Amino acid sequence: MVGFGPADVPATAAVKFVGAGTAACIADLFTFPLDTAKVRLQLQGEAGGPAAVGKGPVVMYRGVFGTLTTMVRTEGPRSLYNGLVAGLQRQMTFASVRIGLYDSVKQLYTKGSDHVGIGSRLLAGCTTGAMAVGFAQPTDVVKVRFQAQARSPGLARRYHGTIDAYKTIAKEEGIHGLWKGTAPNIARNAIVNCTELVTYDFIKDALLRSNRMTDNLPCHFVSAFGAGLCTTVIASPVDVVKTRYMNSALGQYSSVVNCALGMLTKEGPCAFYKGFMPSFLRLGSWNVVMFVTYEQLKRAMMAAQHNWATPL
Repeated sequence: MVGFGPADVPATAAVKFVGAGTAACIADLFTFPLDTAKVRLQLQGEAGGPAAVGKGPVVMYRGVFGTLTTMVRTEGPRSLYNGLVAGLQRQMTFASVRIGLYDSVKQLYTKGSDHVGIGSRLLAGCTTGAMAVGFAQPTDVVKVRFQAQARSPGLARRYHGTIDAYKTIAKEEGIHGLWKGTAPNIARNAIVNCTELVTYDFIKDALLRSNRMTDNLPCHFVSAFGAGLCTTVIASPVDVVKTRYMNSALGQYSSVVNCALGMLTKEGPCAFYKGFMPSFLRLGSWNVVMFVTYEQLKRAMMAAQHNWATPL
């Protein structure tokens, strides 16, 4: 067997909270270039957006690997990790709440019952997803702005560092600018959290109940991959609208609905699935790395805690 086995003592809420944030940061380090490619593809074709401002030529991206190649060629390899600092800040707050507190909130809704229905799981996913957005929205806005920002010599850069981005957005758009796109982000993360965590929960439970797999790495891998696929299919339309709205210049869209309607009328329904392939590659791989790491971290931390508590 590879990795830590199932812990004799269930992980505490604190262990889950810290483990989820740490695992999400590790997953982001591996998959961030795919997320950046997804953002560039989602913004492509947007008329009058900030990405189009400047004297440089408009760069057209074709496909996931075409986007990555074009970015490396025109902006350098570091461009693939634009916004990484804000991304890691986001995961430490965001994932810690939405994933780390999921089991605790689920138990709260079921009042400690062993029987957990689909309704309780969905409600717990919506609750922690919405809570996480409230804490992490400014970091998400800055991350998207950095990922959208091209580093070509002919293009003016909007921000020169993570702290500068927070200050500039607050100065130019007001403090509410850091919470821009909160509504679509809450909608997206309610969908993502419900789909991702509930699907992972269900697939893992089904595999364990059927005795096809034990509670170890292969089971976590299959469950995480299935969760990533389901989440991408369901959440992509909201994700594209969220990205467009959060990256938009002041006054470009009057509301989230106006942004969505503009996309529909100008680019057609397929616009809502722009960047689907990098979204799937990113979410699928992110889920696998995050959930596998999360499960192992929980067990390692509980084993360490048990060793410290046990007298020699």
